[in-house]
Amino acid sequence: MDVALRRGIVARALMLGGTIVGGAKILISIETFVAVMLAFSGGELTLHAGNGDPGMIAVILSTIVGLVVSIVISLLFLRPQMDWFVTGDVADDERRRKIQVIPMRVAQADVCGWLAAYVVYVILSGAAQTFLLAMLVAFLFAAVTSACLNYMFIESAVRPLVVLALGGRAMADVMHGVRERMLVIWVVSSAVPMLGMLSIIVGRAMNIVPGVLDDHFDWPIAFLAFIALASGGRVVGLVGRAFRDPLTEMTEVVKAAGEGDLTRRVAVYDSSEIGVLQDGFNSMLEGLEERDRMREIFSRHVGVGVADLALEHGGELVGANSDVAVIFVDITGSTSFAAHRDPRETAVVLNAFFSIVAEVVEQHGGFINKFEGDAALMIFGAPAPLDNAAQSALAAARALGEALGEKLPLEWGMGVSYGQVFAGNIGARTRYEYTVIGDPVNESARLSDRAKEGHSPILASGQTVDAADADETARWRRVDRITLRGRPEATEVFAPRELLVPAQPPSLGSVLSELVKFGKPRERTARSAPKEH
Repeated sequence: MDVALRRGIVARALMLGGTIVGGAKILISIETFVAVMLAFSGGELTLHAGNGDPGMIAVILSTIVGLVVSIVISLLFLRPQMDWFVTGDVADDERRRKIQVIPMRVAQADVCGWLAAYVVYVILSGAAQTFLLAMLVAFLFAAVTSACLNYMFIESAVRPLVVLALGGRAMADVMHGVRERMLVIWVVSSAVPMLGMLSIIVGRAMNIVPGVLDDHFDWPIAFLAFIALASGGRVVGLVGRAFRDPLTEMTEVVKAAGEGDLTRRVAVYDSSEIGVLQDGFNSMLEGLEERDRMREIFSRHVGVGVADLALEHGGELVGANSDVAVIFVDITGSTSFAAHRDPRETAVVLNAFFSIVAEVVEQHGGFINKFEGDAALMIFGAPAPLDNAAQSALAAARALGEALGEKLPLEWGMGVSYGQVFAGNIGARTRYEYTVIGDPVNESARLSDRAKEGHSPILASGQTVDAADADETARWRRVDRITLRGRPEATEVFAPRELLVPAQPPSLGSVLSELVKFGKPRERTARSAPKEH
C-alpha cells in the first residue's frame, strides 16, 4: 500500500469509528436521561424531573461536550499510531504494545468524556444536590456501559493496525484476555442494570426517589430491565464477534490444510489467549509445511515407497524376502569421457540420462533403488508389491530402450532379471539405506555388461520372460544361452524382438554438445534384430 492509500484507510477508519462511538454515546445518554426522569417522576415519562432540572437540553449539551473531550483525548493517543501506519515502518516492541492498548486507551478517554459531561451538566442544571447525586450515579453507570461497548468495538476496528504491528507474532504477555471479555459481558448486561435497580429501590426507601404513583406500572424498573436486554445484546454481539472471527478464519485454514494447502496462515491480531492460539496455529502449520518439505526431499533421495516405509516403521532396520524384477542399465564409455571433461559437463549428460530413467520407471510402477555413477538400479515389486513384477520390468526395459534411443542416443547396456531377494534397510541404526540383496541383482549387472558387447543393448534372463504373461513374452526372443561371470549355471538370454536404437551411437562429447547447443534429439535408425537361436 502506498502512502495515499494508507491515509485513505486512516481517514475512513476515523470517520466510521467516530460516528459509531459518538452515536453510541448519544444513545446511552438518552437511555440514562429517560431512566432518571422515570425514576424521579414516579413512572411518568417527562422531560423535566422538577427540582430545577433543565431537562433534556442540558443532557444533550453535556453529552456533546463529553463527546468532544473523549474524541480529543483519543486522537492525542491515536495520532502517533496513525502516523506510524501511514509511514509503513516496521513496528518495534514498544510500538506493538501501544497498538495493542488502543482499546483500553479509548475506553479511558470515554470515561473522561463522561466525567466532563457530568461537570457540564452540573453547571447547566443548578438542580438540587439530591438530584445531582442521582445524576452522578446515572452518569457513572452510563460511563461504564459506554466504555465497555467502545472497548469491544475499537478492539475489532483496530485489527488492521494490530496485524501490521505484530507481523504474524503474538505478544509474550496476554492482554485483554478472555476473562476480561467475559467480565465486560457481565458488567454491561447484569451488573450495571441490577445496580441501577437497587439504586432506585434504596432511593425510594430513603425518600430521595419518589415511589410509583397509585395504579401505575413500575416503569423505572421495567426500563432498566429493557436497557439490560439491549445493552447485553450489543455487548454479546461484539464479544461474540471477537471470538467468532478468529475461529472462523482458523476453521477455513484447517479445511485448506486438510485439502493439502499448507501455505495459508491466519492473521494474528487478538491480544487475548486467542492471539496466542493464532500464533501457535501458524507455528503448527509452518511445522507441517516443513515436515512435508523434508518428506518430499527425503522421497527424492530414497523414493516415495522407501520414505513411506521408513516413516511407517520409525526408521527401524526392517526387511523381508521378496520376489522382484531388477533392471540394471549402464552407460558405455563414460569413464574416459569424464577423465577429459569438466565434471559439470558430465553431470549434464548424466542428469539427462537419469531423468529419462526416472520418468519411465515411474510410469511402470518401479522403484529406482540407486544411481551409481553412470548406472541405475531399478526394482519392480519392492518396496511396493506389483501384480506381475517381471512383466512390468520387461515392459519398462523396452520403453526405456526406446526413450533413450530417441532422446539421448548413447551407447548403453541393460540387463533384466527376476527372482527372490532380500529387500530392506541395510546398515547401522545411525546410518543405513534401503537396498536389495540377492542373485537377481548380480545377474542383471552381468547381463548389462553382456549387452554392451552383443547385438542388442537389452538382455533379459529366461526366468524373467517365463514369469511374464503371454503378450509380453511374445515381444521377446531367445538369443543365447551363456554362463555369466560368477554364476554356476547357464542363463537363457532373451532380447526384444523390435527395438529402435541409433545405428552408430555418437560419442558422449557430441551428445553433450547436442544437449547444450541444440537440445534436439538425433534421428534414430533401426538396428537389425539379432538372430533367434
